[in-house]
Amino acid sequence: MGGCFSKPKPVEVKIEVVLPEKERAKEEMSPNGKASPLVYKVNGTARHYHLEEHPISINPYQNVKDVVEASVCHVKDLENGQMREVDLGCGKALLIKENGDYYAMGHKCPHYGAPLVKGVLSKGRVRCPWHGACFSIGTGDIEDFPGLDSLPKFQVKIEKEKVYIRASKQALLTQRRTKVMAKCISLSNYNISSTNVLIIGAGAAGLVCAETLRQEGFSDRIVMCTMDRHLPYDRPKLSKSMDSHLDQITLRPKEFFRTNDIEVLTETQVAAVDIKSKIAVFKDGFKMDYNKLLIATGNTPKALSCKGKEVENVFNIRTPEDANRVVKLASSKNAVIVGASFLGMEVAAYLTEKAHSVSVVELEEVPFKKFFGEKVGQALMKMFESNRVKFYMQTEVSELREQEGKLKEVVLKSGKVLRADVCVIGIGASPATGFLKQSGINIDSKGFIVVNKMMQTNIPGVFAAGDAVIFPLALRNNKKVNIPHWQMAHMHGRIAALNMLAHGTEISTVPYLWTAVFGKSIRYAGHGEGFDDVVFQGDLDELKFVAFYTKNEEVIAVASMNYDPIVSKVAEVMASGRAIRKRDVETGDMSWLTGKGS
Repeated sequence: MGGCFSKPKPVEVKIEVVLPEKERAKEEMSPNGKASPLVYKVNGTARHYHLEEHPISINPYQNVKDVVEASVCHVKDLENGQMREVDLGCGKALLIKENGDYYAMGHKCPHYGAPLVKGVLSKGRVRCPWHGACFSIGTGDIEDFPGLDSLPKFQVKIEKEKVYIRASKQALLTQRRTKVMAKCISLSNYNISSTNVLIIGAGAAGLVCAETLRQEGFSDRIVMCTMDRHLPYDRPKLSKSMDSHLDQITLRPKEFFRTNDIEVLTETQVAAVDIKSKIAVFKDGFKMDYNKLLIATGNTPKALSCKGKEVENVFNIRTPEDANRVVKLASSKNAVIVGASFLGMEVAAYLTEKAHSVSVVELEEVPFKKFFGEKVGQALMKMFESNRVKFYMQTEVSELREQEGKLKEVVLKSGKVLRADVCVIGIGASPATGFLKQSGINIDSKGFIVVNKMMQTNIPGVFAAGDAVIFPLALRNNKKVNIPHWQMAHMHGRIAALNMLAHGTEISTVPYLWTAVFGKSIRYAGHGEGFDDVVFQGDLDELKFVAFYTKNEEVIAVASMNYDPIVSKVAEVMASGRAIRKRDVETGDMSWLTGKGS
């Protein structure tokens, strides 16, 4: 079972369920006991699913030829709270000392390969300095995102005042560990139109939900469906690395889905959901009944409403093919970007080395004004201008003109006419939830699905995650927010999966995002909506700064350029629950960060 299918076929699958003795014994336990079974009804038949007290583990040292052991330092070389990258001869590891104990694990973040030694050690975990992913030093397991894989964990021993690490050579080479996942063993009585878990959407939220279910021992059927042609891929790279081919950005290979019995229906669209009958109705009329449902449909880009909007060579960047096509059309030609959004600015930056000219049209006075504030926006705008990007601010597009059906000019309301061979639209997006309007699922006035801290909707058994939801953000006193960013989608998916399994887990993550332009990264943590002041340290003109966003004398977000790992440090303080006061950051003395949250 598993794999990628374009269209479901009417095939009935039957697999015998064999429960081990210890599992049958657990069925008799009290409903309040840890090992008590959850009961799902499948085609009217009660089926039991158990939460294992201990995760499945594999001994990484079974193959003696794959093992290396080396002395890496003296016991006095590391103080408590310190990390060191050490070489075992055939690869490196991260050695950590915390509370007198030593730990060793992979030294590179599995997401994009950041050196974790430059990250932040706090409360038994390491936070990546680049994008904020967190890993347990005790297990190597990923605890916050982005990224899918955990770190390999290595054995540490002390002999004669020396610290030794014993590690798998293969793990030192790969620097990543995919958690062990359950197989689908209980498809008895299922046919193709019935599933236990249906996931609508195959982005980060949907994929992490499916993987988490399998990691937690869930052994029933999981079906993901997506309007996309492809298996889940690294969507942020569409605007940051536009030349990327599909095989370079696919999050998991096709074999992964087959091996772990996660079925993916591509090019399929759900047109309606009947919550009473627990049936999803597809656009082509096919129906699938479910027990648990995750809605992770993301958003739909907003289109221009001007004259000529149907002209050829005007794009929303939604697929790898879109990104590749834009780069090809812009090569030595004229590119116009409408909207100084994250996507728009990243596309503009990427195209500067490809295109003859790059122009950005934006309604605001400066880019990113609402998100980063006017001063940061001005500094970034100056950097773009020094890289040949021309801005047309406080205006809109009034017409797209064509020649032989293809884009030729972009006419602005200011009267300016821009030569254009390709145009990219980045003016925002709306939640892709239109198909839910008559469902009974609670949708707010803007179209966002309303969920609680466990990613549950108002309908039992129906969860939602990712860009299409508003949820209570603990960091902002449980204010209902929409955070359409990659890291948050991952965490939403995980929380939804855990609560499908009745774990009762609430979301408490600190939002963390980044944008990359001209080889430089801006990192951001927190939620700065409604900020009333910005406190700066460093030099904005030199693009080496940290900006603290405050509201009512409290820091609610932080952004930085060339100031690592300050954003990850602040994220850890926020995660600890400690409030950061405006006065803490106004003095320029950063000693308040030292040891906080650890």
